[in-house]
Amino acid sequence: MKTIVYFLLLISGVLHAQINESSIDSLEVKANLSLSGFFQSGNVETVIFRAKSDVIFKPWRKWVFKTQNSYVYQEFGKEKADEDILSLNFLYINPDRRVYPLFLGFVSTNFRREIDVRVLYGAGVTFEILKHDKNWLKLSVSSEYERTNFKQARFNITDYNGTAIVKTFRGTLWINGKYHVFKDKIVLSHESYVQPSLEYADNYRWQADLSLEFPLLKFLNFKINYKHTFESLVITNQNREDQFLTFGFTLKNYK
Repeated sequence: MKTIVYFLLLISGVLHAQINESSIDSLEVKANLSLSGFFQSGNVETVIFRAKSDVIFKPWRKWVFKTQNSYVYQEFGKEKADEDILSLNFLYINPDRRVYPLFLGFVSTNFRREIDVRVLYGAGVTFEILKHDKNWLKLSVSSEYERTNFKQARFNITDYNGTAIVKTFRGTLWINGKYHVFKDKIVLSHESYVQPSLEYADNYRWQADLSLEFPLLKFLNFKINYKHTFESLVITNQNREDQFLTFGFTLKNYK
């Protein structure tokens, strides 16, 4: 007998809600947490589990630290399809100004793309283009050093064959914003980046992330999220693009 059990909205929805580092007050902590999943047994067995947390706080008076951490596990027909960890960490200095510096450090793994570990760290500067009431738009430019350890050394670009470790310096252009429209009945947010290598023209990636939120209660929103990612350098026979459309809820401790 086929049994389907849903456990969606264990604490909140899928993916993250952007937290503006420029809006945090002294000693304030802003956070949200997402746990979602799906289980199906019978003719087809499917397991999906996703967890994500966002925390932002002030360790010192003029410094703001933001960390975004996620874990994804997917299994279809008892065969693992994904098991990924992503940790994005930012340190901002004087983010209440129109222009301010940032430091960043990322760590990630990706089962499907056969990435054992990817480490990226660097620094940059953020420009606040728009700030009006709850609406804001920011542009950032940064430079990073990246080291990616793949599980094999055969790539879609043959010049990289022979070594499973790819190292490069990158430059990144980020743009992100959040807007409350129709008297706060809809919240639109976006976060995108282009990240080329500064050494190799054929090694680049980009990502576009668009979300619509519909407030239900004071700290609870229904959310629709679309995410499109591209990496030029992948293991041979892999698709360079991924697209995700998700539906869920956002639970947070701030308005």
